[in-house]
Amino acid sequence: MSYPRRGMHGEVVEDLGRRILGGDPDAGGTLDPTALARHYGVSHTVMREAMKTLAAKGLVDARPKRGTFVRPRAEWSMLDPDVLRWRFTQRGDEGMLRDLAEVRAVVEPAGARLAAKRRTDEDLEVLETALARMADTVSDPVTHTEADIAFHRALLAAARNEVLDCLQVVIAAALYARDRLVHAGGERTGFAATHRAVLDAVRRADPDAAESAMRDLLAQAGKDEAAI
Repeated sequence: MSYPRRGMHGEVVEDLGRRILGGDPDAGGTLDPTALARHYGVSHTVMREAMKTLAAKGLVDARPKRGTFVRPRAEWSMLDPDVLRWRFTQRGDEGMLRDLAEVRAVVEPAGARLAAKRRTDEDLEVLETALARMADTVSDPVTHTEADIAFHRALLAAARNEVLDCLQVVIAAALYARDRLVHAGGERTGFAATHRAVLDAVRRADPDAAESAMRDLLAQAGKDEAAI
């Protein structure tokens, strides 16, 4: 679950979530909600609701006699949109980028293959719009990333597989992280041609070409990351 990052509740969840992902406090460490409420200058009600939100993300728990504590890392909801985003804010987390790149390599070529078989005219229109927006916003990292994410989400949606569609959050997190890094290192190279090749193959209803084009796109993405 994700929450609107506004208001005192959102600010507490945002800051404490980032701290937990960064290892402060350590997994297994205890939390004092009363002291935290004083630290953030919020009411006990706000602090209690913040803890409920973090508990829903698998980050904290409360037990009789033990109190409130940070749950072991293995129990965190790593596919939660906020948990993914918080992890990306931790500098030097190359392992997460690698993990998500591997997930993309498994999911997106298969998604492109299915999209080529099942896409509708409406899907093609959404993909075309997203690609055009990407081309128009190369110098605007935020808007460009949003358009990039929209393209890949639309591609998975066109696959018409509800389980596969659930992985959109992972793909979006991966794209957000890599696009931010690539833009920081300069303009992207080859993105238009690789995305266009995927869309053209999907438009032709050519599963083999769509899968191959997506693998080429991911290979180019890997080169962009390596060049940073």
